[in-house]
Amino acid sequence: MTIVERGRAIGERTISEESGSEESLRDENSIQKTSSASPKIHAAHRAKLALVYVRQSSPQQVLHHRESRERQYALVSRAVELGWPRARVLVIDEDQGRSAKTAEHRTGFHRLLNEVTMDHVGLVLGLEMSRLARSNKDWHHLLELCAIFGVILADEDAIYDMNDSNDRLLLGLKGTISEFELVTMRNRLQRGKLNKAQRGELFHGAPLGYVILPNDRIAFDPDEQAQAVVRLIFAKFEELGSTYATFHYLVKHDIRLPIRPRGGSTRGELEWRRPSQVTLSEMLRHPLYAGAYAYGRRRADPKRKASGAVKCSQWRPMQDWTVLLKDRCPAYITWDQYLRNRERLAQNRFGAQSPGTPRAGRALLPGLVVCGQCGRRMTVQYQNHLQARYHCNYYYADGAPESCPGLCARALDELLSRQVVRALEPASLELSLAAQADLQRERERLHKHWDQTLRRARYDADMAERRYRSVDSTNRLVAATLEQGWEEALRRQRQAQDEYDRFQRQAPRELSSDECQQIGAAAADVAALWSSASTSNLDRTAIVRCLVERVVVHVHKDDEHVDATIHWAGGYTSQHELVRPVATYAQMGDFPALMKRIGELRKDDHSARRIAKQLNADGFRRPCRNGGFSVRTVQLLLRRLGPTADERTSDEAIGPHEWRLADLARHLQTASAKLMDWAKRGWVASRQTPIQRRWILWADDDEITRLRRLLQHSRRGVTGYAPELTTSKSHPETQ
Repeated sequence: MTIVERGRAIGERTISEESGSEESLRDENSIQKTSSASPKIHAAHRAKLALVYVRQSSPQQVLHHRESRERQYALVSRAVELGWPRARVLVIDEDQGRSAKTAEHRTGFHRLLNEVTMDHVGLVLGLEMSRLARSNKDWHHLLELCAIFGVILADEDAIYDMNDSNDRLLLGLKGTISEFELVTMRNRLQRGKLNKAQRGELFHGAPLGYVILPNDRIAFDPDEQAQAVVRLIFAKFEELGSTYATFHYLVKHDIRLPIRPRGGSTRGELEWRRPSQVTLSEMLRHPLYAGAYAYGRRRADPKRKASGAVKCSQWRPMQDWTVLLKDRCPAYITWDQYLRNRERLAQNRFGAQSPGTPRAGRALLPGLVVCGQCGRRMTVQYQNHLQARYHCNYYYADGAPESCPGLCARALDELLSRQVVRALEPASLELSLAAQADLQRERERLHKHWDQTLRRARYDADMAERRYRSVDSTNRLVAATLEQGWEEALRRQRQAQDEYDRFQRQAPRELSSDECQQIGAAAADVAALWSSASTSNLDRTAIVRCLVERVVVHVHKDDEHVDATIHWAGGYTSQHELVRPVATYAQMGDFPALMKRIGELRKDDHSARRIAKQLNADGFRRPCRNGGFSVRTVQLLLRRLGPTADERTSDEAIGPHEWRLADLARHLQTASAKLMDWAKRGWVASRQTPIQRRWILWADDDEITRLRRLLQHSRRGVTGYAPELTTSKSHPETQ
């Protein structure tokens, strides 16, 4: 039975005891007597319902303040005395255990308003005005509705008509006093909480890894494995650098979190649950793990609360915390490490002032590249999974013309890779020893966790066995349940032992000599290790984050040269210059020299193929292209130079029996595309002009006759022709 149902049952019993059979025998004289005693109540009021509103502020009041509840239910008798039949009195008690500081979530109060607006109510009774509402907004809204629909309000002291100015003034003052009482009580309680918090003794609950002692002091969780898991989480975050990576590490090794529920049947008992990123994030931000007591880290947002948002509180910066007392509680980490963790979490959010976490894309410097012109971080754009580009798009927000065209990520990444490898090579021996020590420490930590897990599984199995043997075996109703629990504990113990055996085969406690040699060989050749296929781009990005703070690039809009400044960890900076791929030849600094060289080679009567080979040998580059110059590229560049004096007349100097493509097609009455196809196949003697690349065909009378015969046999679906039809005469200039 719920609290409301228990309260309703007691109230109904009280009402029935008070009313009895005398209520049904009430005569007309008593009604007239009551009416004369209450001139504000008329027959029109009695023709409607009388509502009795019952409410207590909290579940504790419902259970322990019984006299207040019985007095409220006794208002039914008050309504009967005022002339309402018992059957016409409606009790609304859905709001038992709910505060009246707001009308939200008070279904009973909303039901009362609905009944009033439907003109079903003639009288509303409450023990006192604070029972109906402690908010002036809700209280005056009720008064206004009662005035509109002519509803009478009553309590134990008097009867009020909302259309009477004195009654309206009196109830308005009572509502103001009721709201003032609520604010006073809330302030008194809040100041009491604050006073206790300033002593560092106010705890609403212990975070993971802690327990609250009977003397209201906080201490480490007495379970040794629970403490070890908490220390493991902070150690792995310091090593991996992100909540996401720490979470996946715990999931990969099946490491669960020690949780002690704050409610329910298992309150205070240690449970092992799967980790979540939200829990890990809260642990890393909680100052209690650094031994500091804090109060007021979150603040309720009244605007969100009024809008009905699910999350109504906001995290406050550390300088705005109400109370912060250091060295008040046992600590898992130092205060300096806690501050580093907060700074690392802030840097993991990609934004204008933070680089974000390392990413697995092709780009090596996401979040680290800074535009030298505007000073903001450049974003990474991917055309596909292989081509990345650092782009500065803040001119969109500023509404300014684009000043930084960005650059290809590959050019800058290659420069930084060379510099990082050069910085790591002198420390190869130290890296090898540190890698061996870290790997050995990691295995020791995991083996210790598995040892504790096995010890816990054996203890649970022993406890289940003792519970089973302590029960009379003939009592099968109990013994069967305990036997199932014993079997389940044994199954979990065997499963944990099997998983530990598999882990030992994959990662023995001690590093073998072969593993040490492999680590030493890999660290000795840093360049090979960096470019190895087994090294992921995420690993490279994480290494770069350890050595480089940021890279400032000045990209010249009309040039392919880029000035890069690498800001290394520790304060050292290095200046570099690189060449980026550009979109057009006009953006290349050596474009005038390139065109000059092409002109010189053309004067020496070199063909386009020979010009392309010479340009590649001279070291000239193409914009935004892989590979060297091709014949087609040289031909396009030759067009930029324009035709020479001899080439300007080459189109007009058509020799004997030479035809332009369109002229010969018109003479043969066929399509130009067909003749062009025959020229490419070699069925017609032809040549192309060097600049305009126009087709010039050679055909004398005999060739014209052959081409006409070829046209007669040429039709769709025919693939084979006689050799004499497809064999052309040799051009006179080639003989």
